[in-house]
Amino acid sequence: MEKLEKRTLKAGTNLRGEVRVPGDKSISHRALMFASLARGKSQISGLLQGEDCHATLNAFRALGVQIDSRDNSHLCVHGVGLSGLQEPANVIDCGNSGTTMRLISGILAAQPFFSVLTGDQYLRKRPMRRIVEPLTQMGARIYGRDQHSRAPLAIVGGALKPIDYSSAIASAQVKSAVLLAGMQTRGTTTVFEPHLSRDHSERMLRYFGVPLESFPGGARVTGPVELEGRDLVVPGDISSAAFFLVAGLIVPDAELLLKNVGINPTRSGIIDILRLMGGSIELLNEREQCGEPVADLLVKSSSLTGIDINGELVPRAIDEFPVISVAATFATGVTVITDAAELRVKETDRIEAVCSCLNQLGGRAEPLADGMMITGTGHLSGGQVTSYGDHRIAMSMAIAALVADGQVTIEDTSCTETSFPGFWDLLNQIRQD
Repeated sequence: MEKLEKRTLKAGTNLRGEVRVPGDKSISHRALMFASLARGKSQISGLLQGEDCHATLNAFRALGVQIDSRDNSHLCVHGVGLSGLQEPANVIDCGNSGTTMRLISGILAAQPFFSVLTGDQYLRKRPMRRIVEPLTQMGARIYGRDQHSRAPLAIVGGALKPIDYSSAIASAQVKSAVLLAGMQTRGTTTVFEPHLSRDHSERMLRYFGVPLESFPGGARVTGPVELEGRDLVVPGDISSAAFFLVAGLIVPDAELLLKNVGINPTRSGIIDILRLMGGSIELLNEREQCGEPVADLLVKSSSLTGIDINGELVPRAIDEFPVISVAATFATGVTVITDAAELRVKETDRIEAVCSCLNQLGGRAEPLADGMMITGTGHLSGGQVTSYGDHRIAMSMAIAALVADGQVTIEDTSCTETSFPGFWDLLNQIRQD
């Protein structure tokens, strides 16, 4: 069995400097996918070099797309168009990436061949019925474990019919999977959702020339429609920036400038939440880049106050709740997170995992059915925790370690390569011990 990496960290006196986080994971996935489906070449720069995005890259190579790598983050994708994908000769391994599996399912559902998608032990536990159901309604034949609700998924693609689909959850992956299938289907396909989820797919599809319509409560596309190759620059990932935003707020005498971070309003809930808690976060040099809003973020040490987090804020910050919980531990009063049951079906059950880790370090966190209640203690005592193989848990506990009274040991930290290669080196660079 592979030995899991373990790290021990101690508190830092302050944090100073300029931070450049890796490319946005959600946008990197879509850049690779949509460039592969486009006609002609697309140059992509700033691509995230994490394991999740490598899974997407390798998947499209397996589907017959030529992707040339100039260096670590610059690629040239030779798009084959919607009808140019080839039946894969082997099972496609999506690794740990739910985005890869769910979005590619939408693409493959309309392709005239057979394919099988699998993933690691964590991805094989994650719910896939949420995309199997609408794609099956469109006419796709998809088979999987647990009554077709878990990977591996076997997809027999072919001609589909358009549908109007009302998603029970606000999920960009569900919305994207249906729109990608609809884009290849004759007629109009519409997706409705209870709250606005991430709209990276809609923005990028329009950037590639797809006349996709967004409206309050959903999006629609009329197919079939072709994509045209485009050059893309991927902004920094706000989900990666979140760790340094929280660090900059809770470490005494800290000031960090996070450069070139995507501030898409469907993703910037972390900024709104931390500001509501009293955090000093200033947006500088706001601009638009390839259809996505971007800015530099200046964050300074602040006194935080506990708040209630629910409703439309939740899907806009769903991946950031592990590190928001660390911020809540160092806030005055109680922070109550609800409407976040989706956290239970991420890479791990993040509600239970976060509460367990914080409590083991001397915090006060209580799991709720759809969230958690965190009482601000203003300190953590240190100790030993596990990441549960979840990259965001590992990095959140690393931020907690910066202000713990004693050393913090985190087991299984190699999982951070999934989304943030170089995290540990960057964290060390900005510490002013």
